[in-house]
Amino acid sequence: MARTSSKQARGVVARAACRVDLAGGTMDIWPLYLFHPGAVVVNIAVQIMTTCRILPNTTGVVELVSLDTGLADSFPSMEALRAARKYNHGLSAYLLRFFYPDAEPSSGFRLETHSESPAGAGISGSSALMIAATAALARFTARKLSQEQIREIAQNVEVQLIRVPTGCQDYYPALYGGVSAVQLDADGIHRLAIPCDLDELDRRFVLTYTGAPRQSGINNWEVFKRHIEGDRRIFRNFERIGEIARAMRAAVAANDFSETGRLLREEWKLRRTNAPAIATPLIDKLIAVSRKNGATGAKVCGAGGGGCVLFMTEPDARQRVEQKLAAAGAEILPFAVAREGVSVVALKNK
Repeated sequence: MARTSSKQARGVVARAACRVDLAGGTMDIWPLYLFHPGAVVVNIAVQIMTTCRILPNTTGVVELVSLDTGLADSFPSMEALRAARKYNHGLSAYLLRFFYPDAEPSSGFRLETHSESPAGAGISGSSALMIAATAALARFTARKLSQEQIREIAQNVEVQLIRVPTGCQDYYPALYGGVSAVQLDADGIHRLAIPCDLDELDRRFVLTYTGAPRQSGINNWEVFKRHIEGDRRIFRNFERIGEIARAMRAAVAANDFSETGRLLREEWKLRRTNAPAIATPLIDKLIAVSRKNGATGAKVCGAGGGGCVLFMTEPDARQRVEQKLAAAGAEILPFAVAREGVSVVALKNK
């Protein structure tokens, strides 16, 4: 079995941020956006981080460890990893099969991952971790990849792992940080930064976790199938969601926070119409409590059915909203815009 270059011997660590989506989600699943010209997704990278660290060893063993979940695998060689039928840490194993399709590394290594995102949160913890791990492995294997190539590999391997279609929007906040408009056109996907007051966004958003993880992708998959099968109501709703997303892009760029809150409310109504399972009794309760205490808009993150809920408030109401949401059963997560995209650092040899 061939071995790869000895350039691999140096360890690396990569970090990438999770995201919250403001408008346009689900339409980023190919080919839905092709039926809705002008489709765009607006999202924000948040300082809830994922990390991948790769540490060479002299034993030849390949270890995969998820520090936050406790899941782990160990293989005497990459060949043994490729031959395995099941994995505890599938995310890392599937990526390694891509980077080492038919070769052995020059040494063994320990690949560690960690995510600050709660399980099933809907803030793209797995996608952000895919970006971090892909970027780390690209550096570790001395493979030069563009940002878009990293996105394509991360997304395609995640689809192989979870076995349902996944949208493209989740990977761009992890890659670039900041606030993004992900344009979905016939000639491809284009990510553009939205210039806006990031400090003001930090003061106005509240992020909560409902403590009720959902199976990722199921709600989106059901809506996807109904759209492809020609459900006219779903089509009309997505046309309107597209209009809201374009308006959201303009509102965020203009620092028009009143309009941003209104658009959050409107998009949430349409999402509930598309997929009633996106909400739960606790989510409905939290949104009602927030509105009584100064929130101007709210929506579930990702596919819903549990996970995280994002709230927008006036700055002077934020603390009160957080307190009332916590009292109603929500876990308050720290919200701050991640200003930077994925970072990769080579570690010094010991």
